[in-house]
Amino acid sequence: MQALLDNLRLLVGANHVLTDGDLSAWEQDWRKRSRGKALAVVRPANTQEVAAVVKACAVTGVSIVPQGGNTGLVVGATPDDTGTQIVLSLQRMNTVRAMDGANLTMTVEAGCILQSLQEAAEKAGFLFPLSLAAEGSCTIGGNLGTNAGGTQVLRYGNARELCLGLEVVTAHGEIWNGLSGLRKDNTGYDLRDLFVGSEGTLGIITAATMKLYPLPAAQLTAWAAVPSLEHAVALLGLAHQHLGAGLTGFEVMGQFALSLVAKHYPQQRVPLYLDTPWCVLLENSDSESETHARAQFERLLETAMEQGCVTDAVVAENLAQAHQLWHVRESIPLAQAEEGLNIKHDISIPVSRIPEFVRSTDALLQANIPGVRLVNFGHLGDGNLHYNVQAPADGDAPAFLREQEAHVNNLVFDAVQAFGGSISAEHGVGSLKVGHLEHYKSPVALALMRSIKEALDPQNLMNPGRVVRVAAAGF
Repeated sequence: MQALLDNLRLLVGANHVLTDGDLSAWEQDWRKRSRGKALAVVRPANTQEVAAVVKACAVTGVSIVPQGGNTGLVVGATPDDTGTQIVLSLQRMNTVRAMDGANLTMTVEAGCILQSLQEAAEKAGFLFPLSLAAEGSCTIGGNLGTNAGGTQVLRYGNARELCLGLEVVTAHGEIWNGLSGLRKDNTGYDLRDLFVGSEGTLGIITAATMKLYPLPAAQLTAWAAVPSLEHAVALLGLAHQHLGAGLTGFEVMGQFALSLVAKHYPQQRVPLYLDTPWCVLLENSDSESETHARAQFERLLETAMEQGCVTDAVVAENLAQAHQLWHVRESIPLAQAEEGLNIKHDISIPVSRIPEFVRSTDALLQANIPGVRLVNFGHLGDGNLHYNVQAPADGDAPAFLREQEAHVNNLVFDAVQAFGGSISAEHGVGSLKVGHLEHYKSPVALALMRSIKEALDPQNLMNPGRVVRVAAAGF
C-alpha cells in the first residue's frame, strides 16, 4: 500500500493525497449514519489525473469510492471501515469549460457546485433548472451519479434528462469523451444513460454537457391550503390545464411537517397550515410577463376554490416573498433533524394513487407502532414523496431508529411495491438500500445489472457494495 500511496503522490501532488488528520469531511456521510476509514483521500485536478489514479488502483486491486460534495442520503459515497479504499474527491475539478448559447448547453467539470452552475448560467442569460436543497454544496458529478431530481422535475426533468453528454474515466483508466452536446445521436447504445444514475459503480464522471433554457420573463409562487391529498391531485390537474408548460413546481406538505418548521424555526412564517391537513406550493414560470403569469395564477386559484380543491391561498407579491415560501418548504428536512433521528423514505408512486397509498400506509404504521409521527412532503407533481417516519413524541429517537427501522422499511416498501411504485425516486440506492433492491427488483433486472457491472468493472473496484451486490471480484 505504501508503494501505491507514493505513486499517487507523484500523480496528483503530495498535498492532494490526504492520509492524516481529520478526514471526517470525506469519511462520514452527510446524515452521520456511517463513518468509514479511507486508505487516502485523493484529489485530482483534471481528467488525466483521474485516469492515472484509476490505472494505479487497478494494478494494485484497490477499490475507489468517487465523491463529489458528500451530500448524499443513502451512504453511497463514503468508504468502508477497512482502511483499504481510496476516496477520490472531484472537488478540485470545478471549471465551466464552455458555454454555447446557440446550442443552449454548457460543458462543466464534475466538481462544480450546483449553485455555481445556476449562477454562471444566469450571468450568461440562461436558466439551468436543476434545483435541490443541497445545491449550495452538492456537485454536478454527484447529481448525475445519483440522477438527482429536485423541485423542477415536473417541467424540466431530472439530471438524466438535463444531460446531453458525458466524459467518463472507465474502470480500466481509459477516458471516454462523449461531450458532443448533440440532441440526436443514434449511433448505438446510449452510454451516457449507463453512467447517469450508476452512483460511481461503473466509472467516474469527470465532466458533462448540460442543457440550458431561456430565462423566464416572470416566475411567480403561490401557497395554497387544500383539504385532502385527493384535492391536491385535483389541483395539480387544474394547474396543468391553466398553466401548461409554465407549471415548474408543485410541492405538497403535510401539516405535521410544517408544524416542525414552525416549532424549530419560529422566525419563519409558515402560512395557512394550522387549519388544513395539507398545503401546496406552486411555481409558474412565464415567457411573456409577470402580469400574464399573475393573471394565470389568479384564474387557476379562483377555479380551484370554486371546485373545492383549495380553501385559501396566497400569491407571493415579490421575489423576496417567493424565497420565503420556498425556504419554508426546504426547511422541513432540517426541522425534522432537529426533532430527532428519523427513518427517511424517498419513494415514487403514480400520482393518481398517492392519496390511497398515504391513507392506507399511515394507518398501517400507526397500527403497528402506536404514536408514530409521519413527516410527509415532497414533489407531488412528479409522484415523488419523502415519506418519513418520526418516533412517538415521548419516545427515544435513537432507540426508535435502532429498533424499528428494519420493520418500518419493510412495511413501507411492501406498500410501495403494492402500489406500483419505486423505493428510490431521487436519492439513489447507495449502501442503505442495496439489500432492499435485491428483494424489490425483478431477478431479470438484477441479472442484467450484474452483467453490466461485470462487463464494465470486472475487478469490482468502482464503489463496490453500492447499487448492486456481487459475490467477489471476478463475480
